[in-house]
Amino acid sequence: MEGGGGSGNKTTGGLAGFFGASGAGYSHADLAGVPLTGMNPLSPYLNVDPRYLVQDTDEFILPTGANKTRGRFELAFFTIGGCCMTGAAFGAVNGLRLGLKETQTMAWSKPRNVQILNMVTRQGALWANTLGSLALLYSAFGVIIEKTRGAEDDLNTVAAGTMTGMLYKCTGGLRGVARGGLAGLTLTSLYALYNNWEHMKGSLLHQSL
Repeated sequence: MEGGGGSGNKTTGGLAGFFGASGAGYSHADLAGVPLTGMNPLSPYLNVDPRYLVQDTDEFILPTGANKTRGRFELAFFTIGGCCMTGAAFGAVNGLRLGLKETQTMAWSKPRNVQILNMVTRQGALWANTLGSLALLYSAFGVIIEKTRGAEDDLNTVAAGTMTGMLYKCTGGLRGVARGGLAGLTLTSLYALYNNWEHMKGSLLHQSL
């Protein structure tokens, strides 16, 4: 029996030494200055150094050369798909409105339902194709500009939007190119301003103080 007790004490002492707590446990004064962000208070019966439980580094390990945020190439698929779905939904609603307006003099019958359905399908496909094409051009220009400059900032967004508008309206001559570029420049500039609004407001507030 004594031998069993001795082996149990050796095991307990070995585990305590493994966790860096050989000897007496930590007092309340020792644990008072240890940050336990996001953790519940430790039980006084746990003889474990709480400093080993605090995570000072990132939770996930990234591959060599990988960024913490997704680049334009990764976001391109989401952008194109989202624009296509948004265009299809908007076109369907617009087609339903136009179909009901054009057939308001007709009684509810199969020909009217078919005409409304055709209008919904046509408008949905038209808007999905339009927004999807714009998203494809914008994403392609954004990736090319990012790889060329070797940097990712709001300048890439504004330049990609401007070039997208110019290319999309290139069939309308120089005036169409100018209008398309101006529209793309305006929209992307507003988007960049919206993304940096909090940062700009904080900078202005800091300067005023």
